[in-house]
Amino acid sequence: MGLGMDRTRTRFGRYRVWMVAGAPMLIAAVYMLYNAPEGATMVYLVIWLLAMYLGQSIMGLSHSAWAAVLAKSYEQRSRIFGVLTAVGVIGSLTALAIPILLEQAGVKDINPIQAIGWFVIAMIPITLLIVVIPTPETVSKDDGGHFTLADYAKLFSRGNVLRILAADLFVTLGPGWMAALYMFFFTSTRGFSPTGASLLLMVYIVAGFVGAPLTAALANRISKHRALMLTTTLYSIGLTLLLVLPKGSFVAFVPAMAVEGALAAGFGVMIRAITADVGDELRLEGGREQIGLLYALTAATSKLAGAFSIFLTFNVLALVGYDAKAGATNTPEQVLGLELAFIIGPIIFVMLAGACFFGYKLDAAAHAEIRRQLDERDGHTEVAYDEAAVLEGLTGEPGGHSSVDRR
Repeated sequence: MGLGMDRTRTRFGRYRVWMVAGAPMLIAAVYMLYNAPEGATMVYLVIWLLAMYLGQSIMGLSHSAWAAVLAKSYEQRSRIFGVLTAVGVIGSLTALAIPILLEQAGVKDINPIQAIGWFVIAMIPITLLIVVIPTPETVSKDDGGHFTLADYAKLFSRGNVLRILAADLFVTLGPGWMAALYMFFFTSTRGFSPTGASLLLMVYIVAGFVGAPLTAALANRISKHRALMLTTTLYSIGLTLLLVLPKGSFVAFVPAMAVEGALAAGFGVMIRAITADVGDELRLEGGREQIGLLYALTAATSKLAGAFSIFLTFNVLALVGYDAKAGATNTPEQVLGLELAFIIGPIIFVMLAGACFFGYKLDAAAHAEIRRQLDERDGHTEVAYDEAAVLEGLTGEPGGHSSVDRR
């Protein structure tokens, strides 16, 4: 799909057509999964799960790539991806709140899980129309003609491409490791009930609404790669503090989990914003748009990391002797093994993610020079649009400072 997006050139744009194409597939898959018939077979579920993830991937990749080409400057990209992450938190919480709202309203004749599915189905066309009708898109002139797989294979010889892929892998493995062990850690070692642990997890997630834009603001002060290095370091320090807080103290753990959640939300913001900058670097040197493939590659590393983290963590639990079965009794040594596994694994991975950017040179000044050369080379080959009007609403940046005006 990344290859296909980068090759697409239509009068309607490059990413717009892909987003529209992915919507019907996602709607159909959500309907079939949330309204699965009794006795649905494994084949039925596999087919529609594949369709759902394919639709999500098409819309998600085109969405990220479109945002990257719409926000051209170093600072705008930090802001726009910070905003998108924060809005994503709102969307997730809204869907999760539907069963609670139905229960509070006393509605008993509607299946709450199916209600979530219908909410998603209704929102896809509404939000799609908001995106594709008023939002502009540019399609730059691609030099060099046809793309080949060999051309894309050369990406893996580029240091900055390897940096973002490795960092994305590690920064996903760390929180993914924590997610697999979360309930065991907070119930077996921190003295919380499953309900209390779930509430703390909600605090962790909600904090992303604040953490994502704050990380974006930090990145525009100290640069994106330094912001990632700083947040991964602070995140690691915060994890160690969880071991010294009073057990079972909700008051003590709420601020700690809020800070950790805010820091974690910034990881994805920085990776997505840095990926866009590296895409500009590659297009300047190679004359080809490859941003779709770059986002496809980072999406692939995230999926691999998510799957591998579950496999890895439960093997680690077996290694330390912790019995994860419901109602099992573990010795103090086994509980200590769980504590160490929960803390050490994520720290190693997120610190490796930050370390990937030692020696990274693509800061604001370097990117500004790249954009200057791209703007000069592109000239009038891009479709004209009012970038300032779009970004001002999202980022609060005055339109007079847009890259269009600078051109």
